[in-house]
Amino acid sequence: MSVTDRTWDLSILYNGFDDPAFRNDFASLDTLIAGVNDLAAKMDGMTDTDVVKAYLDGAVKMNETVEKLFIYANLRYSANTGDNEAASIQGQLMGKLSATAAADTRIQSRIAASDLDTVLTEAPELEEFRYLLTNIKKDSKYLLSDKEEALFAKMDISGASAWSDLQSSLTSTLKVDYNGGQITLPAVRNLAYDPDPAVRKAAYEAEVAACEKIDESVAFSLNSIKLQVLNECELRGYESPLAKSLYTSRMKKETLDALISAMEEYMPVFRKYLRAKAKYLGHEGGLPWYDLFAPVGSADQKYTVEDAKEYLLNIFGKFDTELHDMVKAAFDEAWIDFYPREGKVGGAFDCGVPSAHQSRVLTNFDGSFSDVVTLAHELGHSFHDRQVFCHNILNQGYSMPVAETASTFNEVLVMETAIAETDDRNTKLALMESQLQDACQIICDIYSRYTFEASVFEARPSEFLSADRMSELMLAAQEKAYGEGLSTFHKYMWVVKGHYYSGGLSFYNFPYAFGGLFARGLYAKYKETGADFVPVYKKMLRETSMNTVEDCAKIAGIDLTEKSFWEAGLKSLADRVEEFCALAEA
Repeated sequence: MSVTDRTWDLSILYNGFDDPAFRNDFASLDTLIAGVNDLAAKMDGMTDTDVVKAYLDGAVKMNETVEKLFIYANLRYSANTGDNEAASIQGQLMGKLSATAAADTRIQSRIAASDLDTVLTEAPELEEFRYLLTNIKKDSKYLLSDKEEALFAKMDISGASAWSDLQSSLTSTLKVDYNGGQITLPAVRNLAYDPDPAVRKAAYEAEVAACEKIDESVAFSLNSIKLQVLNECELRGYESPLAKSLYTSRMKKETLDALISAMEEYMPVFRKYLRAKAKYLGHEGGLPWYDLFAPVGSADQKYTVEDAKEYLLNIFGKFDTELHDMVKAAFDEAWIDFYPREGKVGGAFDCGVPSAHQSRVLTNFDGSFSDVVTLAHELGHSFHDRQVFCHNILNQGYSMPVAETASTFNEVLVMETAIAETDDRNTKLALMESQLQDACQIICDIYSRYTFEASVFEARPSEFLSADRMSELMLAAQEKAYGEGLSTFHKYMWVVKGHYYSGGLSFYNFPYAFGGLFARGLYAKYKETGADFVPVYKKMLRETSMNTVEDCAKIAGIDLTEKSFWEAGLKSLADRVEEFCALAEA
């Protein structure tokens, strides 16, 4: 694979499953696992400081090996869900790692019971792990016994993880009957951006008809995953799946409440935008779902990969040399798998590769301006990865909400720059529409996803939700979010969105709204302070893996628990809606 065929190059990891380096690393896992189990068995005769030092040393080696193996297998599978060897390797890795669950629990319980100040005084070289060790101490409240943790790890392989793989496989291999032939689900979803209204409507109808073929199977997956999450939360002592998500996000409920409250207050603004777009496109009343992504103005321009590269480099180069150079490398050095194809998962994602200090990005690029913005978004994740790579591998993980910050900041940077630099009415209208379209997704659509997931968790303890019931909840959530802004909805959004299908990551929706509005607040800081903002921004990104969400924001002088902060970002979008409505009316 290379940049010439626009697929990604995975040789920074391995050259295949038969690569001697892969086989050696895979074999070394048994030794590393034995080391964890050995430490758990002999630690009673060791001091707290020696236990912590041994644990961290082993964890570094384990993570360095596992991340390479698992990332490689996962990227292979994402690019081709028919890659049975990749699927098998992932299963084998999960099986091996489950063998450390009991020992990990015992060791972490020992660390949680230790006096960390004493440990760090006796071993000052471990100071960089203070935040990690403090969280181990806090997390111990939700640990089960070592045997129960081992059981959970083993059962999850054939539980939530397997149900998640089923949804991914069904949606990536689903054949959609369209225009006398068959295409993939990602391909038909990309037609939502087509300039021809007849194509958009036909593609929407084909997508809905195709989803009906797999809706009961996917509903079974979602029911099973959510029940597992509910049961685990009850056993561990979390108040709810949402409480668990907030805890693992290192985010206060007050922050989420302020965010959601501000979103609800400004929902009518986005309905006004949707009705203005509907009128522009010739609809009476609200906008049909199939025209949510309809191009407006001169947005019918198609971009090649080279066009997208030049466009992004021009904008990012004016912000920061490091960001510009990283994006150039991503295009030139085959970091990105661009085009949709059968068996490839839908959507887009970034995957950091710590061992290489690079990232790999998957998209389903079809040449629309939205696809260019998606590239900017995912490369924002890559830039975030780049900032935290300076830390030890154990200190590189950041939480869900801040995970969408750099990505959405890139989007804001691209859109605000593009709008400001054009005087052409049609182009400006198209750019404003693209920006508001994305904003509507992170406000209205994310609110509907958040509402839907909450309703599924609420209903699941007392009922098994059929596909029709899932669709009923989805429609109710969409109507609550979009209201009179839309005339039709999409009852199968729960089928096609993979974010719902994780046993360990619930409510992966509000982070997008958080990231979108947080990014707008950061962009306002940038406009106020200019180039002086850039090092502050990078410092904040670096600290996201070492601080709570609220403490990270304080680096940039922001209080996230204040509703007024979120309202400021929404107010800037409300102003853009007024500009759009005036241009569209003219």
